[in-house]
Amino acid sequence: MWIADSWKDYEVLDTSEGEKLERWGSYLLIRPDPQVIWQTEKTLSGWKKPNAHYHRSSKGGGSWEFISLPESWQISWRDLTFNLKPFAFKHTGIFPEQAANWDWFRGLIRNAERSVKVLNLFAYTGGATCAALKEGAEVTHVDASKGMVTWAHENAASSGLAEAPVRWLVDDCMKFVQREIRRGNRYDAIIMDPPSYGRGPKGEIWKIEETVYPLITLSAQLLSDKPLFFLINSYTTGLQSGVLTYMLSSALKDHHPVSVESGEIGLPVSSNGLVLPCGCSGRASWL
Repeated sequence: MWIADSWKDYEVLDTSEGEKLERWGSYLLIRPDPQVIWQTEKTLSGWKKPNAHYHRSSKGGGSWEFISLPESWQISWRDLTFNLKPFAFKHTGIFPEQAANWDWFRGLIRNAERSVKVLNLFAYTGGATCAALKEGAEVTHVDASKGMVTWAHENAASSGLAEAPVRWLVDDCMKFVQREIRRGNRYDAIIMDPPSYGRGPKGEIWKIEETVYPLITLSAQLLSDKPLFFLINSYTTGLQSGVLTYMLSSALKDHHPVSVESGEIGLPVSSNGLVLPCGCSGRASWL
């Protein structure tokens, strides 16, 4: 398991009965987590006095209960600063477990000692984009949501990257990749964080089980003659880490020598020293 243990402004304090108690900067949040199927005694005071609590509904979805939480606030990771706010379905704008991947590819970019062009698909609020930009990479950031792209732009500005070489694009990722192939554009690294289900800016349907492998194979055509890495993340229950290995190995078979590995990503739990699983990632690299 790859563990995101480099945070100072974030931690999972405790877990029990389908929920996790988290510290985001100076604020305590309780949010649901489907992995937490165990029951332990909730002895930490934060369980009784959180700043906000997201309650799941028996009919699906849920809603926030705000006790003493601002509309937005900031936390830092290493040399990056992220803007947070509670919004749809329990999210805050950052998936902190992804810091394990940010550390990984930042090292690759830094050690490449050359200019690196990165394509970030389903790029959300730009955590990976900012991490790559900090190492001097040139990034193309693509997401179907205009609001998420605006949020990512704000994160870049807060991290001192307002003038960094990045293209902010609101687009359907599959169609964008197809157009980039026709244009003859190439990238040294590709990051993708596809949702289980979603819609593009013009109503395009995305179902990960049907679409992710074709997207990986298409994206592989965008790799340069000297590729650096290919990263894919999955929070979909049916796509285990071994599936990511097989997909990457198959799609990148013409790009040898490539090293492919996959595994769970997780967050340490302060109260008991365990690690909370948070999805999985597939990593391909050329060294």
